[in-house]
Amino acid sequence: MQKITVLLADDHQVVREGLRVLLETEQDIEIVAEAWNGRQAIELAQKTDPAVVVMDISMPELNGLDATRQIKRAVPGTRVLVLSSYDDLECVDEMVDAGVTGFLSKRSAATHLPEAIRAVRAGRSFCSPEIAKRMQARKEASLRLGRPEGNPFELTTREEEVLQLIAEGLPNKGIATQLGISIKTVEKHRQKVMDKLNIHETAGLTRYALKKGMVPEKVPIQTPAEGSPVRGGSQ
Repeated sequence: MQKITVLLADDHQVVREGLRVLLETEQDIEIVAEAWNGRQAIELAQKTDPAVVVMDISMPELNGLDATRQIKRAVPGTRVLVLSSYDDLECVDEMVDAGVTGFLSKRSAATHLPEAIRAVRAGRSFCSPEIAKRMQARKEASLRLGRPEGNPFELTTREEEVLQLIAEGLPNKGIATQLGISIKTVEKHRQKVMDKLNIHETAGLTRYALKKGMVPEKVPIQTPAEGSPVRGGSQ
């Protein structure tokens, strides 16, 4: 019986040890290497040519998203299964775009990891039950709203939140505080909103939000002098 070769990539040794103990009981799975950062994962994937890489997202030197992109270019036959504590759908979408075949939350690993590895090795997509449930809910919501799922011009839930707060007059710092994210992340979401809507000034974004009913009419439209600078476009 040909075993499924696996590379474990996680920056926490205790996590890797737990995964190793879990997988060593599976007769058809063999761990061929372990990496503690993204760059090492790329190097070991090129050296060992594993069937599956079990990849954490948050790692030093190079995160799992960028490591996945490089592994898929360097070793295209290798499948990537993300194992992470992050399970928001935006993160899932980004990893799928990078070439991930499966996405498993760490809290589901003890129950579903061997099953997920086998599915990914066979070329089938795999999501842990809680993520699959949220993806189905999003699909159903898109159908109710008459929007095609996965429309590249459709704003994500987070982008809609950022747009609403922009229209309410909050600067990037205020939005970051309100949503509990970094200012850099706010800027990233803001730029995506502008690119998707092809609107590159704060007043235009506010008018759009008003038109869509995202904010009440009493919210004043900001002039360029009142709003915070918009990255990637003129005020």
